[in-house]
Amino acid sequence: MSAETLAAIAVALGAGWASGLNAYAAVLVLGAAGRFGLVSLPHDLQVLASPWVLGVAALLFALNFFADKIPYVDSINDMLQTFVRIPAGFLLAYGAAGGLSPEVAAVAGLLGGTLAAGTHIAKTGSRALINTSPEPFSNIAASLTEDAAVIGGLALAIAHPITFLCLLAAFVALLVWLLPKLIRLALVPIRRMTGRQPKS
Repeated sequence: MSAETLAAIAVALGAGWASGLNAYAAVLVLGAAGRFGLVSLPHDLQVLASPWVLGVAALLFALNFFADKIPYVDSINDMLQTFVRIPAGFLLAYGAAGGLSPEVAAVAGLLGGTLAAGTHIAKTGSRALINTSPEPFSNIAASLTEDAAVIGGLALAIAHPITFLCLLAAFVALLVWLLPKLIRLALVPIRRMTGRQPKS
């Protein structure tokens, strides 16, 4: 496998993974990296470097930035973001691998959407657990950590694709182990709003 192919796969999977945490930050990082020549974006993703796309992504990121740091508002935001993060993970991963082959792009898109779903569930479940704490500072710390993870993770995928893919494999293994617990936690806000209590 050539270095270019490996780099494209790392960016594709990184985009899917990052979208599950914050799709707007993923678009901003990839778009800014392409605009400043830090990475050569595939044809299907070159639109991300447009000033208009970057501007709208920055505005949405700012709105999400504040909503994501308010207890319980963050859980409602996470539920709404289900319809953004998973499709964004698919589309960004598909576009990032579009220069390889249609088959690889389709597989990358499916993997990107799956990774986005996994990280989205992990984020939603952990936030539901954090919201049981009465103080707001843990929400702020968790949100800032997630934002930093998106920026740092995508930067690592661009600069050191092999290292990123190794870390991503470890994350996926951990996520598979934690997934049942995370799904139960992610459903806590819905049960609270409907008045249903989780079974012990």
